[in-house]
Amino acid sequence: MMANLAAAIQLLSSPYLIFIMVITAVYGLFVGLVPGLTATMATALFVPFTFFMDPLPALAGVIVLSAMAIFAGDIPATLVRVPGTPSSSAYVEDTYQLCSRGMAVKALALCACCSATGGIIGALSLMLIAPTLAQFATRFTSFEYFWLAILGLSTTVTVSKGSTVKSCIALLLGLFFSTIGIDITLGIPRFTFGSSELLGGVNFIPAMVGLFGVSEVIRTTEESVSFTAQKLSFGFFEMLKSAWATMKNRLGILLRSTVLGMVIGALPGAGGDIAAWISYGVGKLSSKHPEEYGKGSEEAVLTATSANNAALGGAWIPALVFGIPGDSITAILLGILMMKGLRPGPLIFERQGDLVYAIYLVFLIANVLLIPLGYLAARSGMQMLKVPKGILMPAILLFCCVGSYAINNSLFDVGVMLVMGLLGYFFEKSEVPVAPIVLGLILGPMVERNFMMSVIKTGGSLSQFVTRPISAVLVICVACAWTIPLWSARRRRRSVAS
Repeated sequence: MMANLAAAIQLLSSPYLIFIMVITAVYGLFVGLVPGLTATMATALFVPFTFFMDPLPALAGVIVLSAMAIFAGDIPATLVRVPGTPSSSAYVEDTYQLCSRGMAVKALALCACCSATGGIIGALSLMLIAPTLAQFATRFTSFEYFWLAILGLSTTVTVSKGSTVKSCIALLLGLFFSTIGIDITLGIPRFTFGSSELLGGVNFIPAMVGLFGVSEVIRTTEESVSFTAQKLSFGFFEMLKSAWATMKNRLGILLRSTVLGMVIGALPGAGGDIAAWISYGVGKLSSKHPEEYGKGSEEAVLTATSANNAALGGAWIPALVFGIPGDSITAILLGILMMKGLRPGPLIFERQGDLVYAIYLVFLIANVLLIPLGYLAARSGMQMLKVPKGILMPAILLFCCVGSYAINNSLFDVGVMLVMGLLGYFFEKSEVPVAPIVLGLILGPMVERNFMMSVIKTGGSLSQFVTRPISAVLVICVACAWTIPLWSARRRRRSVAS
């Protein structure tokens, strides 16, 4: 171990490697700041450049740019309520409400420091318990993934502000949108109305950008909303102090959210988006002040941001140990490894031990860099609030269109974004939350696919959904997600009545 660690440190001392890490950090921050451009897209666009790199610089670039892009998505979410990345949509209401109350510095400081802390703990776990956690992840079958997705959907009860009934209506609409396209079992078109563009379904990224971004542009333009005066210049140590004031009393919550994000990240196909939603829901269930969630809760921001960055490290565990991608980014990563003649699996720890330990150290360095670079990105982003609304809103709409078009180079996706923007605007006028629609679009295919796979495997029997040990635990978690909020609400009504 010490020999591999020493060799890894020597590999990281290369000026070329440091140059690649800095360049990809700036690139990742830029991608995260633009609504609709995701960390996965940034990684895919980076792949052609890896053809001319050695394995370690190529892998280091992927690690750094993904960590930076996930954090940078929090900046537009905080300042103008437009999530830069899908995981930011889980807590966009909280960061934006903090900004509206003149606490933008605290919100951005929390996002940067909690993301870095979650990423560092995730990297340490990658070093220490990778084989053990990967072995646990292989025990998940379609039955467990079905209940994991149901648990994610159940967080709608807890993550949405306002009426539970309205939240369920929005969730059902999101699930309906997720069924549009080719039926995964029979292979026949559903709800496409003869449109070839709808055969691929409704892409959740243009939908998310429209529901949050375009609806906010319309609302701000119509209601003549003026931005709260903000302190646009703040020091680095002031940012750290602001974040520490919130984190020091919630270290247990921070650790729990990080571990949860790491475990969910290690499950193939889950990723940081689902980790953020589930961690947010679990945080509200166990919070002493659940009523603050969705209204500018610092605890909510801490809970979700630490989980989504920890999931990045967790996703590398099955990728390195078994060659199974934990998320879309590690799926691209596996292609890079194969291209470089490296085969992921247990033997990689023996044959390329120095490379593996160098990857561990790059994770740590990337998340340490996230704090100073995040500070610079946050200060630059704060300048958006100086721009007059008549200029800022059209610019945001332009970025929304560019981000939606860039996914598939399709004007149809831009149309989806605009339609979803109008839907989001009318829903918010009716006090119907839009976050459940995004959640339904993300998790709907996962629910349907794993349910149908399970039913086909068992010949129509449903018993294994509840008799398998891990499934049974997840069923209990789902039951708690529904009953605890209802029980708490009933208890509060009784206390008020008495």
